[in-house]
Amino acid sequence: MSTQIERIRNIGIIAHIDAGKTTVTERMLYVSGAKHRVGRVDHGTTDTDDDPEEQERGITIFSACVKFRWRDHDINLIDTPGHVDFTAEVERCLRVLDGAVVVFSAREGVEAQSETVWLQADRYDVPRIVFINKMDREGANFEDVFNDIAPRLGGRPVAVQLPGGAGPSHTSDPFAGVIDLIDMKWIEFDPATDGKVVNVVEIPERYQDDALLWREQLLEAVYELSEEAATLALEDQPIPRDLILATLRKGTLSREIQPVFCGSALHGLGVQPLLTGVNDFLPSPLDRPPVEGFDPRNRDRKLSRAPDDKAPFCALVFKILPAKTGDNYWIRLYSGTLSQNSRVACPNRDVKENVAQLWQIHASKKERDGQIETVRAGDICCVIGPRVAITGDTLCDTKEQLELPSIRFAEAVLSMAIEPENTADRKKLQETLEMIKRQDPTFRAVENEELGQTLISGMGELHLEVIQHRLTRDFGLKVKFYKPRVNYRETIESSAEVVGQCNRHLGTHHMFARLKVRASPLDNVSAPVEVRDRVPADSALPPLLRAAALQELSQRAEGGGVVAGFPLTGLRIEMLDGEAHEEGSDEVAFRIAAGDAFDKAIDKATPVLLEPVMRMEVTTPEAYMGEIVGDLLQRRGIVAKTESRGQLTVITAHAPLKELFGYSSAIRSLSQGRASGSMEPSGYQPAPREDAAAFSYS
Repeated sequence: MSTQIERIRNIGIIAHIDAGKTTVTERMLYVSGAKHRVGRVDHGTTDTDDDPEEQERGITIFSACVKFRWRDHDINLIDTPGHVDFTAEVERCLRVLDGAVVVFSAREGVEAQSETVWLQADRYDVPRIVFINKMDREGANFEDVFNDIAPRLGGRPVAVQLPGGAGPSHTSDPFAGVIDLIDMKWIEFDPATDGKVVNVVEIPERYQDDALLWREQLLEAVYELSEEAATLALEDQPIPRDLILATLRKGTLSREIQPVFCGSALHGLGVQPLLTGVNDFLPSPLDRPPVEGFDPRNRDRKLSRAPDDKAPFCALVFKILPAKTGDNYWIRLYSGTLSQNSRVACPNRDVKENVAQLWQIHASKKERDGQIETVRAGDICCVIGPRVAITGDTLCDTKEQLELPSIRFAEAVLSMAIEPENTADRKKLQETLEMIKRQDPTFRAVENEELGQTLISGMGELHLEVIQHRLTRDFGLKVKFYKPRVNYRETIESSAEVVGQCNRHLGTHHMFARLKVRASPLDNVSAPVEVRDRVPADSALPPLLRAAALQELSQRAEGGGVVAGFPLTGLRIEMLDGEAHEEGSDEVAFRIAAGDAFDKAIDKATPVLLEPVMRMEVTTPEAYMGEIVGDLLQRRGIVAKTESRGQLTVITAHAPLKELFGYSSAIRSLSQGRASGSMEPSGYQPAPREDAAAFSYS
């Protein structure tokens, strides 16, 4: 029996690395009855971290989807990585999800990657609830984490639960359960059943004063969101439970608030109320606005699709897992229905694709015995059959086509040269790299036939390290790996106006074209190159020749710069005017003039080499702060701020990526293993002159 669309929840678990996302997912599967034994990250036995690399490292690398039921709701849950090198996995999932659970560690609080995933959720307008995890850890502090959410993330947290105690069992008031601030009850979790059995009783007297105080804060938020509740409060009338729930749901869906839960997923404390919160507060597909796209035959014509089975079929491909029996395409259906053995359109590639099979997904695989006949609007499934579509493409009805906005991924910041040890592996290496590119949209691989090497690019050292292991261990390739290098960019410092020309004789044929072009820097050096046609409307320059020149300028803008051939960024190229003769001025001549003008403009506007900069957050005991700050300064780092969090100090800094190779090992060495750090791309800055001089100009 298919679930009504209002009882579907498509949610993601997002957080900083080590906040406990996978453990939360594992407990949700267990308490819902979807599995009968609790897996553990440190034992490599969780359902969603099923890749050998994940089990070995104890971290999530690849997003994984699981489906289960909780109190007559179908939940499609995607567990995402926390490490910044794999942020594309978060990006692609948030693009198709309706809601999210943001997990924070009660000890570490709001961390660097917490901010990144929160902003990603903001970008896709994803409503969310919060789970403050690890309340049983030494140094856990619910209130500190709660109070950090508003200033650091711009959120509006509203506590619907309060922890009873904090810290491990040997402390004076260990974490033992949660206080439900809506029903004003104490919730205990039976340790003999790994927290599966729940007891709801009266709040212990020692917690009643705190419960009343936090309950009042909860009601204040309800009054602000509901005139009915505010009126009842003025009349000293009790606020009905249903009205509180409905108001909190409304505020969550509009992203005005984020209900906050707490617990310890590792010990099974607080997971059932969190699941109920998913049902109560996070949206169904019906609660989300219709998706918008455009007519692929007329891109100026906007179209939309409501989450309705009777609407034309429309879905987005958000992940592809290559397989020998046919690539597994993970799709989110936004409208209509999809059946096995059907034919659909992929407007991005202007092709028709076959849908041979439909499967439910479990972790990163097709669910055993999970083949299904039909999928309805609002659901997530695996499709086998398409061959041409890539991640971010639309699949839709062949007669009523619509193309959805694709998924934008960050550009790779680090590269490494590789080559096969023998020629026999060359073809297999190429095929394997193509397969990894289909799976990972942030991975790049470009072959240099002259050197016999391939340049692979990724999001960081760990990303490239995982690729290395996959090539050697999973695919059995014998490959040489060279030292990673930074992916620079190029821009300009000043503005320049130039005239490009074509004045050539080819036999008896004379070619002539003259083009005036201006190059100017943009405020944001990381912004894509802009190419604009500023030729006056009354110009005598024929439209066909203008179009040819503009196309040439656009192609040059997509190529490399003049310093070292790295991609251009952060500048604007404007075509101002041109001159043509009745004879000898054709499209080829204007392409030549445009190319000449482009090269002159970039050269005259003072080209600059840009290096990627990372935003860093280092957490350390105060005793080691001096050594760590000193090391950062030696790496050309700039410390933005330091702040105390309990017994630890958090250092926020910016430093060039070039100086940060092996940094994780360095801070462990400086702090006797007690400091930890994370980093994420923060933009670009001019590189030192000696770096630019080190590149060949030939």
